[in-house]
Amino acid sequence: MHLCVRIHPDRIEFPQRTKEGPPMAGKKPSAELLDLLNQAIAREIQVSVQYMWQHVLWKGVKGYAVKDAFKMTAISEMKHAEAIAERLNYLGGIPTTKPTPIFIGTTLKQMIETDKKDEEEAIKMYKKIILVARKEGDETTEFLFNKILSDEEEHHDLFTSLLEKD
Repeated sequence: MHLCVRIHPDRIEFPQRTKEGPPMAGKKPSAELLDLLNQAIAREIQVSVQYMWQHVLWKGVKGYAVKDAFKMTAISEMKHAEAIAERLNYLGGIPTTKPTPIFIGTTLKQMIETDKKDEEEAIKMYKKIILVARKEGDETTEFLFNKILSDEEEHHDLFTSLLEKD
């Protein structure tokens, strides 16, 4: 069986699913949940690019000390984007390819402050997704986002710790 996938500059089109959708206990996910998953993908793409460029663009001794933290966090965020996209696709949605706005920062402090704020926003969004998934009886999405939420809290702790003064 061959599938025809069309790639556009701003999205990827996958073959249409049947009206029944995925075998999720006979319930279709709400438009709200599908939209939240796409917002999460856009955010994960944004921070994965943002953190990777911060890893590349670091300067000075302090930058050298944290460059690998930027890189490892970027990789983690890209894995989140992939997992969420796979879940959204399964639920019948089409994953976005557009990131939310990327802010690199010009100083190491700006970079880390921006990253801390982005992680705080992710934590808030993912708690909302967990509640919506729970309300809809989507245990798999709830489980996925509980795991991702744990990672995001670790990232927030990392950036918060990097901002602390000696």
